[in-house]
Amino acid sequence: MKVLSYNVNGIRSAMSKGLVNYLAEQNADIVCFQELKAMPEQIDEVPLLALGYQCYWFSAKKKGYSGVGILSKKTPLNVVRGCNHELFDFEGRIIRLDFTWGSVMSAYFPSGSSGELRQTVKMDFLEYFYDFSARIRIEKAELIVCGDYNICHRSMDIHDPVGNKLSSGFLPEERAWMDKWFDSGYTDSLRILHPEPHQYTWWSFRANARNTNKGWRIDYVSATPGMAAQLKESGIDSYAKHSDHCPTWALFG
Repeated sequence: MKVLSYNVNGIRSAMSKGLVNYLAEQNADIVCFQELKAMPEQIDEVPLLALGYQCYWFSAKKKGYSGVGILSKKTPLNVVRGCNHELFDFEGRIIRLDFTWGSVMSAYFPSGSSGELRQTVKMDFLEYFYDFSARIRIEKAELIVCGDYNICHRSMDIHDPVGNKLSSGFLPEERAWMDKWFDSGYTDSLRILHPEPHQYTWWSFRANARNTNKGWRIDYVSATPGMAAQLKESGIDSYAKHSDHCPTWALFG
């Protein structure tokens, strides 16, 4: 089972840049999207259905903002949109599909880069999401949490850890949350197999950052122990340029 996660920074824009061809090449069983920036009725599902996917969306109430989705080649037992939190559901941040073996979640964590207010929202989300995910793990056999976490975990996950030590996305309290997250039993599917540096999933549009690989790794596929034990391979596809992010993926046997 191949699970792929991709912040598309606008799914309509990404599709106009060849996203469907990329998905056809990858042939993932499950694809988790973040930052749809579209309502379900604005998304052309025809080419996605032609690839054998069923499409599940959870958009923000505000048009052109946030939103998550999951494509699946197998019919889920259950689809859960939202996390029972008024603000986070208004912003369309979480969707989950349940299967016989467990669940897959696509999550779009808030960014705190626009100011103190949104940083507070981000920290509130982290606290809420930790407990929310813990409850799901009690109910479900296994859980894979894909998404744009908007946090670099380690110094090796960011091109300039010194210059960004006070930047949202690399703050000590955010990184401490990532420690707590992985200490709770999740495996970072990329790092467990590929500990080498300079592997990023997001680049600023400024200063030719992508061409010089001055990036951040803020997208993850986290897996609970049973799924982590089945992890065969993982990676990032930095060549995929439909967004300011690139996809990250994990193959489970």
